[in-house]
Amino acid sequence: MTMAAEKSKPAAKTQYKRILLKMSGEVLMGEKEFGLDSKTVNRVARDIKEVIDMGVEVCVVVGAGNIFRGVSGAAEGMDRTQADYMGMLGIVINALALQSALETLKVDTRVMSAIPMSAICEPYIRRKAMRHMEKGRVVIFAAGTGNPFFTTDTTAALRASEMNCDAMLKGTKVDGVYTADPQKDPSAKRYESISYMDVLTKNLKVMDATAISLARENNIPILIFNVRQEGNFAKVMSGAGTFTTVSDK
Repeated sequence: MTMAAEKSKPAAKTQYKRILLKMSGEVLMGEKEFGLDSKTVNRVARDIKEVIDMGVEVCVVVGAGNIFRGVSGAAEGMDRTQADYMGMLGIVINALALQSALETLKVDTRVMSAIPMSAICEPYIRRKAMRHMEKGRVVIFAAGTGNPFFTTDTTAALRASEMNCDAMLKGTKVDGVYTADPQKDPSAKRYESISYMDVLTKNLKVMDATAISLARENNIPILIFNVRQEGNFAKVMSGAGTFTTVSDK
């Protein structure tokens, strides 16, 4: 194949036009024990750009476990509501870091916060977020739902529903849903696909029950994959790679 032909090679195809990527904050700290690892943040940004180049509209929800967990703070005696608000601020930090990495790659990006912070990002307005996505911008939803007692998993399911996403992808440290924790049980089996109800009844800890129920109600399939492997996001989007699909199909 000539170099010219290689350059004109079409991007991999995917059945999904608009998706939401959910990642834990721990993904962004790489091998560190706390905070952000710039190399990892840049690698995640490259993976997102690769999917954008496939013609997919992408929005993102990221957690803040690399900075602060509201549940952990509450367990140590802190008021749960106050702790959750602190976690939401951690999400904003991660969102801004990811935005910076994406824009270094010339990917137009908007951070939209459920808690208004007009000096650093836009407030979350559904119709405006939809318009950003229609224009090909990556929208990063920050500060959770803006309310305590709700996880970022629930935020992801809510935003995916509001944005009319075709699928929600949850990037984790494992390559799918297993019958048990594969790091603790070497005999654990991976599911190729599983129903929402089986996830709930088997208590498989894929996402919290509220998020699973919301995705089921709005018929949004959830694809669980290993986001720590470079290029895996695009592989999963094209139907390759290893992942588990949670749906009723």
